[in-house]
Amino acid sequence: IPNYIAMEILVLLVIVVGALVLRRRLSVEQPGKFQHLMEVFVEFVQGLAEEIIGHGSRRYVAMLGTLGIFVVLCNVLGLIPTFETPTGHIQATLGCAVAAFLYYNYQGVRHHGVLGYLKHFCGPMLLIAPLIFPVEIISNVFRLLSLSVRLYANMFVGELLEHVFSGLVPILAPALMMGLHLFVSFIQAYIFMLLPAVYISMAVAEEH
Repeated sequence: IPNYIAMEILVLLVIVVGALVLRRRLSVEQPGKFQHLMEVFVEFVQGLAEEIIGHGSRRYVAMLGTLGIFVVLCNVLGLIPTFETPTGHIQATLGCAVAAFLYYNYQGVRHHGVLGYLKHFCGPMLLIAPLIFPVEIISNVFRLLSLSVRLYANMFVGELLEHVFSGLVPILAPALMMGLHLFVSFIQAYIFMLLPAVYISMAVAEEH
C-alpha cells in the first residue's frame, strides 16, 4: 500500500489506542495529564462550535474534534524520522475533505429534509432560483477543492522547504523548519475544524 495510507492507518491506530487508554483512566477525583489535555481540547472545540454554529452545536463537537485530531497528527507525523506527512498527499487531504463534505450535507438534509435542504440552494427569490441553484451547487462542491488543496499545499510546500533548507544550512535550519512545520500543522488543523463548522452552520441555518 502507498506510504501515505500506511501513515493514515498508523494515525487511526494511535487515536483508537489513545481513546481506549483515556476511557480506562477517566477519573473525576484524580484526572491525569492526558485527561486534562483532552478536556481542554474538548472545551476549545465546544467553544468554537458554539460561537460559529450556535444552538445545538454540541452534537457536532465529536466530528469536528475528530477531524482536528486526525489532521494535526497526520501533519506532525512527518517530524518523526523515517515517517512522512500523509497530508502532504492530495489523496489524503481529499479523503478528509470528502468526510467533512458528506457530514455537513447530511446534517443539512437531516435538519431540513431533502426538499428543504435543496430549497436552501435556491436563494430567497423563486424568480431567480433557476440561476442561483446551479451556482450554489457548484459553490458547494467547490468546498471539497478548497478544503483539500489548502491543507495539501501548505503541508507539501512546508515539507519541501524543510528538506531544501535543511540541505543548504544543515546546522540551524532543521530546527527552525521543524518549528515552522509544527506551527503550520496546528494552524491547518484549526482551519480544518473551523471551515466545516462554518459549513455546518450554513447547512442547518433556518434563514438563508
